[in-house]
Amino acid sequence: MAQKVKKGDKVKLHYTGRLKDGKVFDSSEDQDPLQFEAGTGQVIKGVDEAVIGMEPGAKKKITIDPEKAYGDYDKKLLIDVPKDKVPEDMKPKKGSMLRLMDKQGRAVPVTVTEVKDDAIQVDANHPLAGKKLDFEIEIVEIV
Repeated sequence: MAQKVKKGDKVKLHYTGRLKDGKVFDSSEDQDPLQFEAGTGQVIKGVDEAVIGMEPGAKKKITIDPEKAYGDYDKKLLIDVPKDKVPEDMKPKKGSMLRLMDKQGRAVPVTVTEVKDDAIQVDANHPLAGKKLDFEIEIVEIV
């Protein structure tokens, strides 16, 4: 009988993540498999839960709701940054990616959503926040 993935196992898997329109947003195709410790929060919750009980060689298609992926979209994470706080040499444009520092000194990736006369508006939500995601996963091995 084949070994099944349980919490704490180191797992190698191949995956393809798609948006509802079928567009691939991430994949391990043509790369080494993703390796992580199952059930410990190293990957999004929906994938973490889906691998439990699978055997090497097993494939699965799953749909993951936002709360088990990158969370719901939060309008409070649309932030106006006064232009006098933006470095003079930086010329932000709508759609450009920037990094802000949070109060703990960690870099937070943000996307410029609007450039105003006195400020720039940035979105600190994860780009996949609020989206249902379709994944195809295949367990390569339990390490």
